[in-house]
Amino acid sequence: MNRSTRWNTVACVFGVSILYLPLLAVAVLSLNAARFGTAWQGFTLDWYVRLWHNDVVLRAARNTLILAIASTAISTLLGTMLALGIARFRWPRTIENAFSTIIHLPVVTPDIIFAAALVVAFRSLRALTGLFELGLTTMIIAHVTFQISFVALVARARLATIEPEIEEAARDLYAGTFDVVRKILLPLIAPGIVAGALLAFTLSLDDFVISFFTSGPESATLPIYIFSSLKRGLSPEIHAISTVLFVVTALLAVGLQVLSNRSATLSESVKSVQSVDK
Repeated sequence: MNRSTRWNTVACVFGVSILYLPLLAVAVLSLNAARFGTAWQGFTLDWYVRLWHNDVVLRAARNTLILAIASTAISTLLGTMLALGIARFRWPRTIENAFSTIIHLPVVTPDIIFAAALVVAFRSLRALTGLFELGLTTMIIAHVTFQISFVALVARARLATIEPEIEEAARDLYAGTFDVVRKILLPLIAPGIVAGALLAFTLSLDDFVISFFTSGPESATLPIYIFSSLKRGLSPEIHAISTVLFVVTALLAVGLQVLSNRSATLSESVKSVQSVDK
């Protein structure tokens, strides 16, 4: 092993350690029998068992799942439509650039600014209509507003790998626009749509700032519950909840990577078929 390879290995190990050692410490403390402190007093799963008998935690978990599932379903539909509308219809260059900028803005905008803007928007709408009281509905709307961008970016990236000749061949066979989208484009970009949905679901599951600003008294999620529990001090139950959230997020990230790999493989297969046809 030469010196360059050795230093690269050290850098990778150091980087991974910084990322995952704190998470590993939380997971270990969630298995510690000690109620207070960090001294090891034996292995136990009692803290995970207690979560299933804690009504507050169960209500927060239910709100978290409802929020993530509902917002992901809506944002996946709207984000896919947005990606198709931008990528597969002719727009003047200035308008297309404007669309791209608008899509990227929620991704780069700090959450605190986005959350404050949403609170002002909901307050104005409530004054005009009497609706939009802060609660689970406003949280779903708030999550959809930033999830759409992530879904659209992933779906649009998948669309960029599909050659226009495929659609032209379908139109030569008298397929209309609806048939091209339903039978050609959607099946080809399905891995990208699912990957975008998984990304949106993960972001919704872990979001705290926007959820905190737009939540109501009865719509607390697990991240909000964890934050509020910090005022009373960290308990092993909080470590257990954090570990469960991390494991779920990690599984979703692995699923996203698998879908990305399959999408890349499918893209290479399509290109191979096109090269043979030519």
